[in-house]
This record gives sequence, C-alpha cells and structure tokens, in this order.
Amino acid sequence: MINARTDVLETQPHRETATEARYEQWHHWPINWSAVWVGALASLAAALIIGLIGLAVGAHLLGPEHRVVDLHKVSLTALIFSVCGAFFSFVIGGWAAGKIAGILHAEPAMLHGAIVWLLTMPLLVVLIGFGAGNFFGGWYAGLAGAPAWAAREAAPFDQPEALGANATEAERTQYQQDRTDYLQKVKQWREDTPRATRNSALGAVTALLLGLVGSVIGGWLASGEPMSLTYRRTASRHPGARVTV
Repeated sequence: MINARTDVLETQPHRETATEARYEQWHHWPINWSAVWVGALASLAAALIIGLIGLAVGAHLLGPEHRVVDLHKVSLTALIFSVCGAFFSFVIGGWAAGKIAGILHAEPAMLHGAIVWLLTMPLLVVLIGFGAGNFFGGWYAGLAGAPAWAAREAAPFDQPEALGANATEAERTQYQQDRTDYLQKVKQWREDTPRATRNSALGAVTALLLGLVGSVIGGWLASGEPMSLTYRRTASRHPGARVTV
C-alpha cells in the first residue's frame, strides 16, 4: 500500500507541487530456525520414548492382527499412552523452541511452537513410511499408507497346505474343515478392513491435532507470560502493572 503526501511549495513567480510516496511498513516476526529444528527433534525423541514405554508395558500391540476394528475395545492404558504421547511430546518441542529462541512474548513463542509441529509432520511421515510408525504409538500408524502399485495387505492367516494324492479320508475331512475356517477368517478380515482403516485415520487425526495444541501450549509456557486469554486486555488497561521477565 502506498500513501501519498502532497506538499505545495510557494515560490515566486511560480508555484511548485512536490509529491512524496511512502510505502506501508510491515512488522514481521522473525523465525529462529535453529530453535525450531531442536524443538522438532525433541518432539520426535519424546514421542519415541513414550511409544517405546507403551510397547514395553503392553499398551500397544504390533501386527496387523491387533488393528483397531472396534473403538470400544481399546484398552484404557493404550488410550492414556496415545493421548499423553501425542500431547506432551509436542509440549516439550514447543517449550524447547521457545526457550532456545529466548522469546518473552506469548504470540511469537506460540508461533514457533506451531512451526515445530509443521516441521515434525513430514519427518513423522517419512519415519512411518520406513516402518517405524508403531514405535511412536498406536495412533500414528494411521499415517502409514501403501502406494497404489504396492500389493494389498494380506490377511495374517496361513492357508492350509494342499493334500497329497495318498491322503487318508480323515486327512481330507480335516483339510476341508481347515479350509472352511480359513475362508471364513479371510471374509471377516475383508469386512473389518474398512472399519479398521477409518479408526486408524481417526486416531492419526486426533494425535496430530493434540500435537498441534501441545506445541502451541509449550511455546506459550516458554514465553513466561501468564497463560490467560484476557492477559493482553488487562495489561492494556493497566500498562504500568505489566512486567516482562
């Protein structure tokens, strides 16, 4: 935006007009990328540690047979580790970024926390693509996808071995029973796959949004300002009472 100011200079015997163009000044918020990178690495490290603890105590179970088909069957321990891992890992990252940058105001500190979350997202997707998704917690497994040209996920059931030409009648009967059970399990697996996919996507979205909230709160904590939405309004009414540490 350009603001024009016109001055009229009266001189004898002519009148001269001088026009000065003034450009609008923008007050940008600088970004400390070193602090952001350290915060992103801190978030990944914290999420990995919490996820491994969850695996060690049995809160998270690996393998396709343990996929979440019914949300009502998710254990309380797994829910606690998933929520805490997604939230507090990014609180640590946002706090580390704000402290390293030395920010003393809430708004730029919260911005740095949000940028930590933005930077961590592609790093998480890459790590999960390499197969490390389950180590960060059960909810992040929803970020793992298979390309269109890859083979479809096979059901974790072993197909009964074919009988030989000299098989007895009892072996043939047992084979038919095993074959029937196998086909029934495969059918159930295919019916449960859409629900498991939706639940996995829901868990991933929840984890990401919790991480965003945690990173913003972590940056706010690092600034040292009171965590109150009315703090700015109160400080503007009483400017003499505001003290920045």
